[in-house]
Amino acid sequence: MELKQSIPFLLLVIILFRTSMADPRTKMVSIMCGNQLEHNSTQFVPNFVAVMENISEQMRTKGYGSAVVGSGPDANYGLAQCYGDLSLLDCVLCYAEARSVLPQCFPFNGGRIYLDGCFMRAQNYSFFDEYKGPEDKTVCGNKTRKGSGFGASVRQALSLVVSGAPTNNGYAKAQMGSTANDSAYVMADCWKNLDERSCRACLENASKSITSCLPWSEGRALNTGCFLRYDDKEFLNKEGGSGGNSRGTRVVIIVSVVSSVVVLVVAVAVGHHVWRNRYIQKKRKGSNDANKLVRTLNDSSLNFKYSTLEKATESFNDNNKLGQGGFGSVYKGVLPDGREIAVKRLFFNNRHRAGDFYNEVNIISTVEHKNLVRLLGCSCSGPESLLVYEFLPNKSLDRFIFDQTRGKGLHWEKRYEIIVGTAEGLVYLHENNNIRIIHRDIKSSNILLDSRLRAKIADFGLARSFQEDKSHISTAIAGTLGYMAPEYLAHGQLTEKVDVYSFGVLVLEIVTGRQNNRSKSAEYSDSLVTLTWKHFQSGRVEDLYDPNLMLHNYRDNQAMKNQICRVVHVGLLCTQESASLRPTMSKALRMLTNKEEHLPPPTTPPFVDEKTMELNDKYEDPSYPLNADDDGSIADVTHSSFYPR
Repeated sequence: MELKQSIPFLLLVIILFRTSMADPRTKMVSIMCGNQLEHNSTQFVPNFVAVMENISEQMRTKGYGSAVVGSGPDANYGLAQCYGDLSLLDCVLCYAEARSVLPQCFPFNGGRIYLDGCFMRAQNYSFFDEYKGPEDKTVCGNKTRKGSGFGASVRQALSLVVSGAPTNNGYAKAQMGSTANDSAYVMADCWKNLDERSCRACLENASKSITSCLPWSEGRALNTGCFLRYDDKEFLNKEGGSGGNSRGTRVVIIVSVVSSVVVLVVAVAVGHHVWRNRYIQKKRKGSNDANKLVRTLNDSSLNFKYSTLEKATESFNDNNKLGQGGFGSVYKGVLPDGREIAVKRLFFNNRHRAGDFYNEVNIISTVEHKNLVRLLGCSCSGPESLLVYEFLPNKSLDRFIFDQTRGKGLHWEKRYEIIVGTAEGLVYLHENNNIRIIHRDIKSSNILLDSRLRAKIADFGLARSFQEDKSHISTAIAGTLGYMAPEYLAHGQLTEKVDVYSFGVLVLEIVTGRQNNRSKSAEYSDSLVTLTWKHFQSGRVEDLYDPNLMLHNYRDNQAMKNQICRVVHVGLLCTQESASLRPTMSKALRMLTNKEEHLPPPTTPPFVDEKTMELNDKYEDPSYPLNADDDGSIADVTHSSFYPR
């Protein structure tokens, strides 16, 4: 709209009045919006604007600010910070750009934006002590491929800033290398709300991830509590400081005035959005439905007392922690009657977030199958929202098939049983209910194993249901790269065939012991699906089998090999590029269990020819934005697991 278009012009006015020769580095690296809608626009919007203005006052004097306005689901927590080399003038300019862009996340209740000179985040819960999270990612600037000398310089400089920043107010820079080709420049910056220990932990994680960008000439780690960047060119400003001369003061005043106008423009724009969507908001299920569900759960046998679960997990002792998934941490617990349980402690603990999650729980609590992890109940009346599942001692499948030692314990019969069990669970979800359920995140880390190593599908945080008379639903894309079907990745159309594709990838992983992880760091390497397809076409598919499958003596070794080859064939049928050619899960199950069932020849999987490969690269490029509209963009890509590694 016209008001939004005026914001860049106002920023141009600011820049024209600049007297400093330094660079505010306002280039946007990434913006990440939340996936939960705001609770009440009439409360949320004024709170957001007030937080931004409060932080603005702090940025003008110290280059850092945080604020809290409101309470409950309409509260707004904000934080902004400029990197250590920016002057106050440059800092104000960078913040003005960030605060004009972040409102694009509305009507979602949170988001974060990384510019090359500053960072900003807003949420409706307190995040000030967080230093890592599932949104952490690395952005590689693939401009120039460098030599090994440059890589060595980057690693040395990273070591210096990671050790130096925590004791230097969270900021450090370093330059290594004796020649132009080997020189590397590195900068690290932690958010000032973190203590020294959290800052160090954040930078250590960021340092490990950013080296995956090598041998390319630049990389950035965008972590929850810190920012890390390396480059082959000097990108830091030569001088920091307050820049507090008379002309500089005039610039700050101009920025202050124009920045206030920006806030007004944003508020009006958001208000227009609220007015335009009011009718839609009335039709959409709101918090009343969530509150009703909470009351129902409180009165039902599904409800656990918070104190009971807290005692069962020894106050969520780290020794009882089983892992961390996309929605929260999971702990082992023992109830007073001796039953072992798994307790999921939600990350984003507010009523609106919990209400949405309970709606999903309401779907899963209506289904029960031997190959689905059983939901025992929840606690929604205490200080945190907790979900209670049956405890499975062997945790997740990925711990076995991707580990050479543990993989020896999964002989072929057991792997085949896991494949069939997973298929049976998906058939039940897709076909045995009036409301079909699509899991959306089938992968090895979401297949749990009981004491007899039988498969149980877990983590229904992304599951969706729809009526039988619907051919598909359009939805924001969510799932794990490498497991998402191409038509869903490109168009956001969700059908059961999305789960079929993920199941096919899982089958190939179980047989080969390899992950389907095609990434930029493994340039020109084929995905597991493509690699299996090529071997299948040339009659050499046995070359890909996990060596652990051949450690056991079978009476009929050829019969076993024939069965494995048939299973691979089914996996390739499930991962065909055309969704219409993929079998349904019930058809796939018959193909797996009935040797008389005809297997048609598989067609080309996705991302093999150049055109589709470009589509794949587009979505795997770390610099590609992960939040956008439903026109084929990724809205919520996760790498979560129920009991992760």
